[in-house]
Amino acid sequence: MISPYKSALSACVMIVFCLASALGQAPPEIKAKLDAEIKKLEPLSTDAEIVNSVKVHNATPASAEAQAMTNDNWHNLTMLDPFVRAVAKAPLSEYLKNKKKADDTIAKIFVSGADGFKVGFDAKTEHWTHKGLPKHEVPMTGETWIGTVKLDDSTGQQLIQVALPVLDGGKPIGSLVVGLRVDKLR
Repeated sequence: MISPYKSALSACVMIVFCLASALGQAPPEIKAKLDAEIKKLEPLSTDAEIVNSVKVHNATPASAEAQAMTNDNWHNLTMLDPFVRAVAKAPLSEYLKNKKKADDTIAKIFVSGADGFKVGFDAKTEHWTHKGLPKHEVPMTGETWIGTVKLDDSTGQQLIQVALPVLDGGKPIGSLVVGLRVDKLR
């Protein structure tokens, strides 16, 4: 049984997270660790495996199925669906799974091409595309995007997402989103 003290403490922590999130800032108690984790992730922006996979994706016309895919349709697909499995088995997806295994702070990681479509992921994402949303559009300007602390539906964990540009010769060609575990940043 959870003591009333622990329950009240948890509620206070959640209030601090919610207030900081509403202000678009990381909670103060994780800010330094978050900044350090982002610094560790920055080399992924120019990682040859990621850059080359995005370049191939961007140079290849999307299939009719990919173009017709909506976030609602994607959400309803299972991991066994051939379309999902094709992305899940892509060499970049395997590469991202290994990156995640090497850093227990990472709860999820995925890469999108310039069109916002997924190029690779460690596990099926909630959305097929983030085109038009800050987590894709900000990195496409060459900047890093930091989300708010939220409960992630796909992992069931409190995460803060960070999106970095995928850079080819300094030019943004895609986005890399990493969901960082808040419990590991404390």
